This record gives sequence, structure tokens and C-alpha cells, in this order.
Amino acid sequence: MRRSIVRGIPVEILEDERLNAAVSMLPSNYDFEIHKTVWKIRREKIRRVYLQFPEGLLLFSCLIADILEEFGPCETVISCDVVYGACCVDDYAAKAFDCELLVHYGHSCLIPVQDTAGCSVLYVFVSIKFDTGHFIDTLRHNFNPESRLALVSTVQFISSLQAARKALSNDFKIELPQVSPLSPGEVLGCTAPRFNEDMDAIIFVGDGRFHLESVMIANPDVPAFKYAIINSCFTYDPYGKKCFREHYDHKTMRKQRHQSVEKASNCKKFGLIFGALGRQGNIRIMETLRDQLLASCREVFEFVMSEISLEKLSRFKNIECWVQIACPRLSIDWGLQFIKPVITPYELMVAMDGIKWQKQYPMDYYAFESLGPWTNNFGKRTKQHVKMRYTK
Repeated sequence: MRRSIVRGIPVEILEDERLNAAVSMLPSNYDFEIHKTVWKIRREKIRRVYLQFPEGLLLFSCLIADILEEFGPCETVISCDVVYGACCVDDYAAKAFDCELLVHYGHSCLIPVQDTAGCSVLYVFVSIKFDTGHFIDTLRHNFNPESRLALVSTVQFISSLQAARKALSNDFKIELPQVSPLSPGEVLGCTAPRFNEDMDAIIFVGDGRFHLESVMIANPDVPAFKYAIINSCFTYDPYGKKCFREHYDHKTMRKQRHQSVEKASNCKKFGLIFGALGRQGNIRIMETLRDQLLASCREVFEFVMSEISLEKLSRFKNIECWVQIACPRLSIDWGLQFIKPVITPYELMVAMDGIKWQKQYPMDYYAFESLGPWTNNFGKRTKQHVKMRYTK
């Protein structure tokens, strides 16, 4: 008997009444791709599954585990370790627990599945639907026709952003900027596209400021808005249905980072920190920085840390400057909390005269076309750094 397939999933799974009843217990506007996951477990005869959630989705973890165990069927292990982003994919832990599949929820495919440690990885974006009609009306009422707007968000809202772009194509000049390997319109806390200088406003859809600030750091010179407001960046909260004007203190941030780099340039003993939280660290970057320091006649000590804290770093009195290969935002956002300078790979290269300060602070940590080999994906593609997609 020939099996009927819809979107790559057998109809008997999609139309399983018991499975659908179980899925209905999850929020209807959250897509956890349960049917797809069940089909993968059955198709590959997977016995044991490692489930990894960001903190905001952990409340659904037990229900999802129950569904997969019953309809897989399989055993599940739920990770409760901190997950800051897609860089925290914990394939090593999954392998240690003898899991054949890691399901990572809430983030994009930042770490390629072929690069993981001996277990299959399924990324579930958890696309979230919201009232795009209200969002569309909000833009129409607050921006002049023909305004040039860049729509950006996290991966959860990208599908809704695409729908809004189509609906607004006759009202505005809409762009969903893309920096590969991210999706059009997608931003990370460490990786964001650069815009053309004739952009009227950046519209970020989502809650919180972490991802939004990445876009603002990368684009400090967004031209004046019609009310002569510089750096016009707005957020739309899809939960509260509100639009906010946002600001970022570029001057203070750059001053603080310049001061840290200046101190680093005079230091002799450096501590290189390999971030061991998921896949934050990168051996190639570590080797690049170590070679640069040794060539500059600096003494180098190498450390491995899953969490970087003031308490830990304070124990090493002989280290004059720390370079962390984990998350650039750790230095940018919290650098002043540390006694010794804690700088990024990019900042170390500036301190060692490997590159000049850039006019815009680079948010290219996972971009294919980044500034240099102190970023994760440098050299993986040779095409232009930012691919702009326009809707006319």
C-alpha cells in the first residue's frame, strides 16, 4: 500500500486523532513541529531523544516529552542548562546521554547539522503567529507612504514578517535584509545586517532588547526620521500590540570599548577563554588569537569556561587582560563589571594592530562574509556580505 505524504510527513501521522488531541494542549499559535519530530523518530527508529529549550519554552518541555515518548515511541532527556541562543546547541551532552537525536527549540540552524558530535540534530524554530493585521495597521498609521523600512526579528517571527512584507508592499519600500547564513530579516544578538544610509527606520518585531541592540550597534548612522529624530529604530511588541521608539547610547559604548582596547594594548599576560557553553567556543578562532598574541611577544594562558563571571576571573591575579571566545555581547554589555579588561576577538585584533577600528562596530560574529578569521564563519562564502531583498 502506497503511503500518502504531505509536506514530507505521512498523512497517517498528520491525521492521527490521538496525536492531534495531544498537540492541541500546546499553544495554538506556537508551532513545535510535533508531527515532523514524530515522523523523524519513527523513520530513523530513534530510541533516545535529547530535548533542549530556551528558558521561555521550558514550561512546555514535559508535555512535549510525554507526546514524543508516547507517539515516537522513544525515551527523552530534557536539558535544563541555560540556553542563550543557537550557539548553545549541546550536542556533546546529547551524545554523553547516548541520545541519537537532539531537538533544539527556538533558534535557527546556526551550527550545521553535519558539524555536530555524532548525533542527529533537528532545529525547531517554534514559529509564533501573532496579529499581523494590527502590526500592518500600526505601520500604516505611523509612517509616511513610500518610507523605506527595514523589518527585522528573531527566527520565531520570520514567517509572520514575510506575510507583513507582502501586505505592505504597496504602502512602503520594505526590506528584509539578510546576512548569510541567517534567514531574510533574521538577527542574532551577535550578528546583524548593515543597512543602506537612505533607510528611514528599522522595525524590530519581538520583545526584549538583546537582539534589537545588535541591529542598532551595527547601524549607528541610520538617517534622520521625518521629525528629525536620529537613529530611528522602533520595536513592535506582538504580545502587547504596542510600538516603541528605541535608543542606543553609541557614544558611551564606543568610549568604553576604546578604553578597554587601549588597556589591552599595553598588557603582557593574556587569558584566552574558550566558551564551553554548547558551541560558543571555536578552536580555529582560539588558535588565530593565540598565534597573534605570541607573534606580538605576549604571554598566553588558555582557559575553558562554560560561564564567565567576575568571581571566576578574579581568582587569576596574574592575568592582565582577558579575551573571551564566547559571546561578543558579554564584553559590550557587561565589560565594565570586570576588574581587568574582557575584550572580544575583534577588539584583540585592534589592540594588536591586526585591524583598524571600524566606523560601525561589527556585528558579524556568525556572518559568512565577516571582517576576518576571528569570527566563526569567515571565508565560507565569497559573495557579498549582506544580501538585500527588496519588495517593490
